[in-house]
Amino acid sequence: MILAHAFGARYDLPIPLLLFVLGGAAVVVLSFLLVLPREVDTREVEERIQDGAYQRHPSPLWGVLSLVLLALLIICGIAGSQEVPENLVPTAVWLILWIAVPLSCGLLGDWTQPVNPFRWAAVAMDRPGLRKAILGSPEPLPWPRRLGWWPAVFIYFVAACGELIYNEHTTVPRFAAYSLLVYVCLSAVAGLLFGAPWRRQGEMFTVLFDTWGRLGWFRFGAPGRPRFAGGLSGEFDPAPSRTAFVLLLLVSVNLDGLLATPKWNRFERHFPGHLELHPSRLETFRTVTFVVLAIAVALAFTIFAMLAARAGGRALPPAAALSGLLPSLLPIAFGYLLAHNLQYLLVNGQLLFPLIGNPVGKEGWPIHLPYPFNDSYEIHKTFLPSSFYWYVSVLIIVAVHVIAVVLAHQHLSRSARTRHMARTSEYPWMVAMVAYTMLSLWLIAQPLVEEGHASKESADPVVPAVTQVTARPSAPLGLSL
Repeated sequence: MILAHAFGARYDLPIPLLLFVLGGAAVVVLSFLLVLPREVDTREVEERIQDGAYQRHPSPLWGVLSLVLLALLIICGIAGSQEVPENLVPTAVWLILWIAVPLSCGLLGDWTQPVNPFRWAAVAMDRPGLRKAILGSPEPLPWPRRLGWWPAVFIYFVAACGELIYNEHTTVPRFAAYSLLVYVCLSAVAGLLFGAPWRRQGEMFTVLFDTWGRLGWFRFGAPGRPRFAGGLSGEFDPAPSRTAFVLLLLVSVNLDGLLATPKWNRFERHFPGHLELHPSRLETFRTVTFVVLAIAVALAFTIFAMLAARAGGRALPPAAALSGLLPSLLPIAFGYLLAHNLQYLLVNGQLLFPLIGNPVGKEGWPIHLPYPFNDSYEIHKTFLPSSFYWYVSVLIIVAVHVIAVVLAHQHLSRSARTRHMARTSEYPWMVAMVAYTMLSLWLIAQPLVEEGHASKESADPVVPAVTQVTARPSAPLGLSL
């Protein structure tokens, strides 16, 4: 059975789609009206948290274990079965590393540094004696200020394209394994050359998990208060590269939702050049769409951020105006990530049971584990109804926008020249939040619901945004990115 990336069967929306979208926008407006009169103590200075992945120093034993586990995954991907649902590597990379771990960081905090093999590869090479023997100097190279977070931005963009656009290649076990091997070697070389700055601003997974971890309840030693969004009390670095990284977290999920909509599928089918007949053209077209969408979102939020700053009596450059409001966008990005992938995670996560029993997916595997760690385990696709995922997704989307309104209110109240200007400055950003809420609710509704009273039998089939794969015979559902 084919399952779309985040949703299964369509669910009849009990109200017209327009009323549903307007209702979500009304909730955000109401939250704005509730927090607007709330006074923020402008004498209280926000805790200044230095931007960049906070560096902890856990036991090296964790590093050895994480690198050994990564090596085993690489061996499984190269030497094991190349059937995607038979091999552990695609599920480990695209389900666990790419989705489950970031979601856990957004809920709990960044717990990953002790077990991040890419970070440990950089740590292992960051040694003055080794550097002197290879480079002739024990001191690392200075991290160019202009470089900023661009390595992490570029690597994240490539990985997101791999998941959303080029997944027909990236989900092949051998390709995924070689990608892990190349990246861990890259991280090791960068750790040798640059030392700690690479881990703070360049190593994509460290930056990614740390960024999501600023939302999580626990701080795990990082600065900030132990509460949800406790790491967002300080501003992000106003460097364009940092802004680009945070916005990509938002845009990548938006693109995923856009590609899953039937309207977009129809648009691609009728686009001049017969894209569906030329996979390379379709992939190029979607890559360009990703870039254009990212630029459009960045420009839109920058314009509203500058309007908010001017209304607050501050003439800030575009990057500085947006960086102060970036913390209010991070909960929204997390909400989209969770809402869009909840069903995908709960259903396809069951693949781990039989894959753990035979990670290489070949006959003759010497270790035989009992049920559910064998091929007799069958995935339960409908243990929760589609309506559950739908209503949970709606609640998540609206809730994170409300949190964003509160964070923006606190920032604008402290940064404006007067209290009257502070209230005035919130209106432009509120317009941006309402517009984005309506767009996101429309996006999550398209692949899942039938507007009005259309029957499920007459609904158009959901065209997956990416390639679906066939599961092992005992499991009717395969990994679907």
